[in-house]
Amino acid sequence: FEVHQPTRIKKFRAFDIGNDHHYFNDNSDSDLNNKRILERVARKSYLPANRLLLDLLRRHPDFKISFSFSGIFLKQLEDDFPEVLESFQKLVETGRVEVLSETFYHSLSFLYSLEEFKHQVAMHRKTIKRLFGVKPLVFRNTELIYNNELAVTVEGMGYKGILAEGADRILGWRNPNFIYHPAGTAKIKLLLKNYKLSDDIAFRFSERTWKEHPLTAPKFANWLSNHNGNGQIINLFMDYETFGEHQWEDSGIFQFLDSLPEEILKHPDNDFVTPSEAISRFDSFGELDFPSFVSWADEERDLSAWRSNSLQEDALSKIYSLESEVLNTKDLQLMEDWRCLQTSDHFYYM
Repeated sequence: FEVHQPTRIKKFRAFDIGNDHHYFNDNSDSDLNNKRILERVARKSYLPANRLLLDLLRRHPDFKISFSFSGIFLKQLEDDFPEVLESFQKLVETGRVEVLSETFYHSLSFLYSLEEFKHQVAMHRKTIKRLFGVKPLVFRNTELIYNNELAVTVEGMGYKGILAEGADRILGWRNPNFIYHPAGTAKIKLLLKNYKLSDDIAFRFSERTWKEHPLTAPKFANWLSNHNGNGQIINLFMDYETFGEHQWEDSGIFQFLDSLPEEILKHPDNDFVTPSEAISRFDSFGELDFPSFVSWADEERDLSAWRSNSLQEDALSKIYSLESEVLNTKDLQLMEDWRCLQTSDHFYYM
């Protein structure tokens, strides 16, 4: 599960430039109020979903999951919602929840500054160790943005696995339900999202016009079991907000999640593994070449969600052009603001 909330930028007028140096402190009733939005999502999604997952982990000893938390999400929890952070910590304490590594600010830094990328990953790794007591071994880049070069870089940083979108244009005839090794690497392994099955839950669950509606746990478990004998693993990657925020409680999404582990485990060939366990258990099925970038965003599954118009391009170029100038100031608040402005969400909505 990806768990992320950006620090949204408040409405900033031209005459505020040079006068107002607080960019993220909207206190209105709008959807730019970070604390207000996080409180709502915590109430609708994080807290009930965490209670349910903790219960499922207790009821099913073979049930396992993983989380990829953005650093700015965790910082907001530390500052304003410690009870939500504690509920995530309780899940990790079970020993059957893996925490993945990513950029602290959920940024596009790998596309623009390798040094900034490495700095943010190091920040994130330290935060995960401090809050959860674990060292991430598997990397997931912002929005599953991935190519060969990223895999080479991440392997050099000590990771043993990396996640990517199972994009059809890259896979061709290949099956996303196998583990591969990225082109140009030595040992790191590649886990691919099965986007069709993932999106059945994340996007189509409450779509009444969908021919498979309603989606029940027995039906979905049967779909998974049908792949036995034609793959090593099925990777289901989705936003954690799927549960309660994107798919509302009255859609039946929590009842679906409550029943799913039991239904999956009814089949003797099925079990759950964390990303690290999958990497250790299975050999690579072969090399997979990702010469161009892919992501999990929109139907295009490329970088166009953030870089398809001139406003996005100009804003991204400008923010990263300030790198040396900002860092040379040694001003901690200025550096924090600059990094919060790198969050991918800002450019996605341009």
